[in-house]
Amino acid sequence: MQLIVVREARDSSAEGRTGLLRYALSTAPLHGVVLDGLAYLWRCQTGPAAAEWMGWTQPNDLLWALPQSWQADLPAAPGHTVFDGDSLSLAAGDLERSGRGSWIVITNGRFAACVNHALLGRLPEVTNADIIAVTAAPDLRACQENVRLTQENKVVGYRRLYADSMSLRPVPADWPHHLLVRREAFGTALQSDLLSIFGTWAGRCRTEGLRLQGVAVAGSAYDLESQEGVLAVCRAALGRSSSPDAAMRSAVGQPHLPPGNDGNISPDSRRIGPVLFGKQVTVQAGAVIVGPAVLCDGSTVGRDAVIDSSIVGAGVSVEPNRLLRGRVVTASRRGHAAEPGIAPTGRSAEEPVGPAHQGVFRTWPRFSYARCLKRIADVAAAILVLILFAPVIPVIALAVKINSRGPVFFRDKRQGLHGKPFRCIKFRTMRSGADKMQDKLRFVSEVDGPQFKMADDPRITTVGRFLRETYLDEIPQFFHVLCGQMSVVGPRPSPELENTLCPSWRDARLSVRPGITGLWQVRRTREPLKDFQEWIHYDTQYVRDFSLGLDLWICWRTFTRMVGNFVSQF
Repeated sequence: MQLIVVREARDSSAEGRTGLLRYALSTAPLHGVVLDGLAYLWRCQTGPAAAEWMGWTQPNDLLWALPQSWQADLPAAPGHTVFDGDSLSLAAGDLERSGRGSWIVITNGRFAACVNHALLGRLPEVTNADIIAVTAAPDLRACQENVRLTQENKVVGYRRLYADSMSLRPVPADWPHHLLVRREAFGTALQSDLLSIFGTWAGRCRTEGLRLQGVAVAGSAYDLESQEGVLAVCRAALGRSSSPDAAMRSAVGQPHLPPGNDGNISPDSRRIGPVLFGKQVTVQAGAVIVGPAVLCDGSTVGRDAVIDSSIVGAGVSVEPNRLLRGRVVTASRRGHAAEPGIAPTGRSAEEPVGPAHQGVFRTWPRFSYARCLKRIADVAAAILVLILFAPVIPVIALAVKINSRGPVFFRDKRQGLHGKPFRCIKFRTMRSGADKMQDKLRFVSEVDGPQFKMADDPRITTVGRFLRETYLDEIPQFFHVLCGQMSVVGPRPSPELENTLCPSWRDARLSVRPGITGLWQVRRTREPLKDFQEWIHYDTQYVRDFSLGLDLWICWRTFTRMVGNFVSQF
């Protein structure tokens, strides 16, 4: 069962008016959209792992606890609802409705909080507490970077997250986003009054012998007493489908149509995206409504006004030529839309649904050199090189095999375009087991950063040294070029271990395919304590200045260096 507890709140900026959540739940048709969006967000965090021990599977499992003073305002109570004044009490039937599952979820109804369901399902494995205070933490979501500072604001390190995570935290001072209560402890927890101050409630639970623990889980939380939070929930309800009609039916059970005879929608107005109309709505000529948007009962949008991702409250009139973007307008002043007490948001809050994903990689047009012509040139160059070196490849393979025991090719897992892993091959230039010796030799490395290099590396074989100096060990990588895993020119293919040590630079260099040669390889100076900085500088510069001319220049520099090194061997 999921028990949603909503506590009375006052909007201090609105001269004693009731809070925005109460307004949203008491205004048609906004209340339907908000309830549908909340149910959808909470269902998003219900995965198999969490559902198994919570019994958190169906919308019917939701039990709402609302303030008694709200009962007269609500046009329709949400699902199973109980109304209470200063204390919360549940009947035996309400407890029976809790269904299966060893845990009961108590949700803070003020927030639309959605957390990673896979991590949520692991909580019983990491705690023996009776009550778990769960906080949705955006800073634990994937693609986040946390900088560690001293008291003097000096940077001492950073933490880069590539996947959602979870961490233990102190029990919060105020009501958390979710409380997970063991079923056998629920009766005791309920007696401690869920409507009181959180510190008081937690103290009573501890007095009764219950163990409390705080946990932060990767996720997002939106305050429903703010216009940003209400707009985010509305987007979750109205924007789930690419089809406006489907979105409307999914949200509130009615089609995306004007209200008909009880409203006045000008045929010269425009609607873009999912827009929900209440009853007796007036939209004058030239007005533009951009969804997701809600026009509540009795609202009016003046001539040439623009409503962009906003909510117009019941009876509110938006004056002509007015622009509302990312706002919730709940009252009128002198017959026109009044500014809400909260500052305008500009862009709307971020989409709260779906997995964490950010466009961190650089992109190019489909028919540009980077997306099209470079791939054609790579294939042509790879075919040409493999044909020219076809007689040499068996000779090199035989020399590697005779010179030292072990396989002819060295295979290692590297990251390609957008971080996709592949097995990179090249002719083996070191003795077998050389990778296990690297940690022992790390203290004599001549370069900084995650790389390793030493002038007289004892692991390199005689043939391997010749192959490295002449770049012949890279010939097998042209097969990766044919397969689309690599390019002739690009950043050096690196393992995930090295890339995780390089924050945003990783995302830049993985925007293109790794290359057999690159800008760093032909421009590096090998100066002490500068190699890592040069690696970062030249890789990011290559992605920034990506062009056909730059690739041709790198190829020419590589060719001249390869010929010079080959001649110097004799």
